[in-house]
Amino acid sequence: LHGAGAGKLRAADRDAGAIGSAQRRAEPSAIAHIYFRTARQEEAVPARSKKQQMAAGAALAAKRGERSKQSLKGASRQMVESMSERQLREFARTKRKGLPRKRRG
Repeated sequence: LHGAGAGKLRAADRDAGAIGSAQRRAEPSAIAHIYFRTARQEEAVPARSKKQQMAAGAALAAKRGERSKQSLKGASRQMVESMSERQLREFARTKRKGLPRKRRG
C-alpha cells in the first residue's frame, strides 16, 4: 500500500500482522536454541587478577600436555578440570598490566 491509503490499515489488520510476527520470533528453532545455549556457556571472560591469569596459563599448559597435571597446585588444578581449553586461553591471554595482584573477596 502506497500513497494516501498507506496509513489507513484497519486495526484488525495491523494487530494480526504484529501478532503473527511476534509469534514467529518467539519460537526459535531447536538448532538455534542449542547454538545459543552453547555459545552462552563458552563466553570469554578476562582474568580479574594477576594470580588468576597465571593460574590459567599453568592450567592451559597442563591441558595441552606441555606440563604435568601433578605439578599444578590450588586454583590451577581446579581450572584444568573444570574449564575448556578456549576458556583457559582467554583467561591466560589477559594482559596483566593494571590488574590487582590478588582478587579480594
